[in-house]
Amino acid sequence: MAKTGERKLQILQTLAEMLEAPQAEKITTAALAARLTVSEAALYRHFASKAQMYEGLIEFIEATLFGLINRIAAEDTPAIEQVRAMAQVLLGFAEKNRGMCRVLTGEVLVNENPRLQARVNQLLDRIEVSLKQSLRIAASQGTLAEGLEPGATANLVLAFVQGRWQQFAKSGFARLPTEHWPSQWALLARAISP
Repeated sequence: MAKTGERKLQILQTLAEMLEAPQAEKITTAALAARLTVSEAALYRHFASKAQMYEGLIEFIEATLFGLINRIAAEDTPAIEQVRAMAQVLLGFAEKNRGMCRVLTGEVLVNENPRLQARVNQLLDRIEVSLKQSLRIAASQGTLAEGLEPGATANLVLAFVQGRWQQFAKSGFARLPTEHWPSQWALLARAISP
């Protein structure tokens, strides 16, 4: 018999796997329980609600992305390079974690508890703040084009990333977020660097 922590992790991993299916079907606790070959009651022994299961996925996303973003921000590299690395990490994470990409786009949260989308929005706001901090440093280093505001530029970079996530999810995971990344970054860099 699996320990509580192991069972919770197994439930979250199975939910993430189910989210990787390209068709946008709503995932029910009955379908999740069937996939795990347990009863729905067994799921509710570990999670009070399906919303709590999604919160577990969001916590995983936060921990992973901010672990990577903070490591990039701590590196002794030019700030504009940090922005590139952060954007690349965001694209690569979604590409490797298809189910999590659908959570980040909010696609699977549409008919769920509204607090879940609010939580994802908060996560995206924090990502934008991290980009903005690096862009402020880039401005002080003279590597942000004159007249560009770090906040607006951070928003542009995040909007680009979110657009690539949307294309990936809406294409049934056929259009990879990192497809054309080097040339797309070159275009962005030309727009934001002197």
